[in-house]
Amino acid sequence: MKKYKKPLLIALVVLDVAIITFFLVISIMLLVTMAKNGGNKTDAIAHSDGLIKAILEMPAVGSFFAFVFPIFLILAGNIVGLMLFVRKTTKKEPAKIEDLTEEQKEELRQELLRDLQGQNNKEEKKE
Repeated sequence: MKKYKKPLLIALVVLDVAIITFFLVISIMLLVTMAKNGGNKTDAIAHSDGLIKAILEMPAVGSFFAFVFPIFLILAGNIVGLMLFVRKTTKKEPAKIEDLTEEQKEELRQELLRDLQGQNNKEEKKE
């Protein structure tokens, strides 16, 4: 499974970029069409053809689920993916004894001695 992980991730990123680019191009085309016709939807439908005309003729709910909702889904997926990536790359490794300074080693010894004495005291109270 590991050998397929990197190509799958690359394919998902490429698909994500392609979908976002498609929606961005459609949005720009709609803006230009509406701007040419002074914001009048009826004139825009009359003077456009093809995909833009079909999109303009859609009811509001249809265009929402065809264009706006998928962008929100992609955005949510990108945010979750980014959070998982950041969480994975920022995991802290436990400190090694060799990495500690002499003062830190002494503090650790004192803390361990206190913990051991506390455990001994609890065991004596139970008996």
